[in-house]
Order: sequence, then C-alpha cells, then structure tokens
Amino acid sequence: MPDAAVAGSYQHCRRVARHAARNFYYGFLLLPAAKRDALCALYAFMRRADDISDEAGALEDKRAGLAAWRAALDRAVAGDGGDDAVLPALADSVARFDIPPRYLHDLLSGAEMDLTVREYATFERLREYCYRVAGAVGLCCTHVFGFRDARAPELAEKLGIAFQLTNILRDVPADLALGRVYIPADELARCGCPPDGLASWAREQRPAFREMMKFQAGRAWQFYEEGIELIRLVDPDSRAALWALARIYSGILEKIEARDYDVFAGPARLSTAAKVWTLARARLGFWPKEHAQERSGGGRRPGGTFLRRRAG
Repeated sequence: MPDAAVAGSYQHCRRVARHAARNFYYGFLLLPAAKRDALCALYAFMRRADDISDEAGALEDKRAGLAAWRAALDRAVAGDGGDDAVLPALADSVARFDIPPRYLHDLLSGAEMDLTVREYATFERLREYCYRVAGAVGLCCTHVFGFRDARAPELAEKLGIAFQLTNILRDVPADLALGRVYIPADELARCGCPPDGLASWAREQRPAFREMMKFQAGRAWQFYEEGIELIRLVDPDSRAALWALARIYSGILEKIEARDYDVFAGPARLSTAAKVWTLARARLGFWPKEHAQERSGGGRRPGGTFLRRRAG
C-alpha cells in the first residue's frame, strides 16, 4: 500500500483518538510515536465497531454493518485496505506489531453481542462479553507495548476485564437507557432486584443495591490485582503508559466507591486536572513501582501501589 495512504490513515486515526478516546488517549501520549500511532489505529477501528452497534437503525442493518466491517478487516490484513480512512493504518499496525487478527475478530463478536443480548444470566456469561469487548483490546495493546514473558497475554486479558467492569458500574444509567443490564441476573436476584427494577432500586439507594454494587466493585478490584503485574512484563518504554491507564480507570472505580455507589448522581469521572497530574507523574517517573500497598485498616489494597492515588 502506498506510504502516503498509510500516513494519511494514521493522521485520521490520531484525530479520532484525540477527540473520542477521553481516558485512553492520556496513556497514548506517553508512548513512543510508532506505538502511539498503533494504539490510535486500534482505537479508531474499535470506535467504528461501537458506532455501528450503538447507532440508531434496524437490527439487520447493524448486523450487516458489522459483517461488512469484519470482511473489510480481513481484506485489509490481506493487503487491501480499500479507500477506508482507518484500515490502512490498522493493517500496518497489525503487521508491524504482530497483532493476531483473531483478537480484532473477537472484538467484533462482542459488538455483535450488544445487538441482541440485553442481560447476562451469570458472571461467566458476562465475562465472555467482557473478554470480547475489553480483554481482546488488552491483548492487542500488549502486542503494541511489547512483551517477552508468556504470562503477559493472560494478565492483559484480566486487566482489560477490570477496565470493562469499571465501565459497567459507571455506565449503569446509560446502559439502562439503551435497554441493557450488564450486572449478572443471578446476582441481582440474590439481592431481590429484578433487572427491570434496577433503576428504581438504584435511585432509592436501597441497602441491598449498595451491597450488590460493592460486590461488583470488589470483583473489579480482584481483576485489577490479578492483572496489574502486566506492567512489569511489557517493554520498559510502555510501562508508564500502562500504569497511567490503570491509574485512571481504577480512579473511576474509587470515585464510584466514594459516592457510596450512587451511580445515578452523574457519571463518575476523573477531572482533566487529575488526568493531567497522572500523566505528569507517569512521564516524570513519579509513580510507585512496588506491587502491594497496605490499607490504613491493615489489609492489602487490591491493585497495589501501582494504582495508588497519591505518590508514596
């Protein structure tokens, strides 16, 4: 493919990531240019899949749109990016960083699940979804970060799932508005809340709702704790970026906890100032390198000092 087409495609992907990636883009900025561009290309590809899945329109049109995007992916990886603005950069990144295309196919399968699956009976079923829409993303990103340890892919999947579980808790109101419930139905049932009654329970801040959300947050922290060792296993020039991403996402989970799980009070977000401070710490190396932190109450904090809010 002509170099000019690839360069133009990367430029387009950078614009997409800059304007839409919000949390992810802060981590991108800490990477060497080639790796930063590859993550922008991956993000632009994923953003297109999400847009197809979430936009208004008939179910069959969305299915056809995702099928067409899947076929375009296969053609691009085979050397034919066509005239799409995203695919030349994506194909170049896949080849340059040896990203298995099956991960991108898994991501598209997750987008397809959003077309028809409105609730998840068990966590095992939800985990499959989380792997597809986030764990597979973590695997792609880890190939860009670079690794040599065979444990890295498993940890990347877990960290991606931790990010997605955080998103699920933050986005309960937005997902309900789309008719989707990502909290497992059997766990809702155990606290006496049917999926169609989740909104009223949440707004009333019933104790059972808070306990259920606390349980969900604890599960997310467990995935952070299990996955965060990945930072040690990626290439040194990528560790600060990965720490910044994990710090930002775990900071959102801390915000949810600090609000006593009142997710209907407005979306839990880190301020721009907090993100910039995280970026500055990461860029300057002022982030903790140890793996565990003691809670003030005496227990270990899930996620360890890699995710600690303040410098040690």
